[in-house]
Amino acid sequence: MKQVSWRQEVIRNRQGLNLAALLRTAEPAAAGEVTPAERPVLKPPLVIVGHGFTGSKEGGGGALAMADELAGRGFDALLFDFTGCGESEGLWEEITLSRQVEDLAAVVGWARMGEYRRIILNGRSFGGATVLAYAAADPRITAVCTWAAVARPLRLFGGSAVEEFTPGGPAEKKITLNDGSGSLCLQGRFFQDLQRYNLPGCAAGISPRPLLLIHGTADEVVPVDEARLLFEAADEPKQLALIEGADHRFSDHAAGVWKIFFNWLQQWFPEGSLRS
Repeated sequence: MKQVSWRQEVIRNRQGLNLAALLRTAEPAAAGEVTPAERPVLKPPLVIVGHGFTGSKEGGGGALAMADELAGRGFDALLFDFTGCGESEGLWEEITLSRQVEDLAAVVGWARMGEYRRIILNGRSFGGATVLAYAAADPRITAVCTWAAVARPLRLFGGSAVEEFTPGGPAEKKITLNDGSGSLCLQGRFFQDLQRYNLPGCAAGISPRPLLLIHGTADEVVPVDEARLLFEAADEPKQLALIEGADHRFSDHAAGVWKIFFNWLQQWFPEGSLRS
């Protein structure tokens, strides 16, 4: 029976809070795929997955299944909960993009301490904005992929969906956000912090590392024009994959998204975990 290699991890962030994480390690090499003795043995490439705005590391089971697929292709995968989400410590309503970037910095630091040298960031929705902002400032990140990422979050969150938002108002002021599925309460500092970020500029800062942007043409939360804006701003190598008819969660389109993602990984990491 094949042994599934999942391991729980706890990563301390800059504020001293514990972030819950799950590490899925790559499958052992099959017979005939043993690395020659003269070739240095490196850790497999690591895919770090950042979830969406109100999500969690498991992604309703989809992220777990994707990590299993990645393991079979020679990649390790790390799923983690941002502060205040899932099993991580902290308060969700204190969320800011900067806080998520700091969380990701802690996770990447943990990976480097574990001797991972090839790190691919995969961010979904607001997690996509997070990986763009982080990777633009850290040239050691190897590659970046976003799913349904937002390019202009202040415009998206600070428009008609937000009540009583004043850019210069108190940071602690509670603001109600209606995301279409219900009302959420967060602080004014969330919107103030967004003013610090130029995400198309961050996309431009990924080059010369590869960037893959995946977006659904029927995304009801983040319009597909956001993906086009990021793509136009980015430099080569870049790829924009539009999934026809897919909504924000890629409902009924997961297989197509995986195929595009896995093919892109194969293009840039054909050696997988250097097993052959």
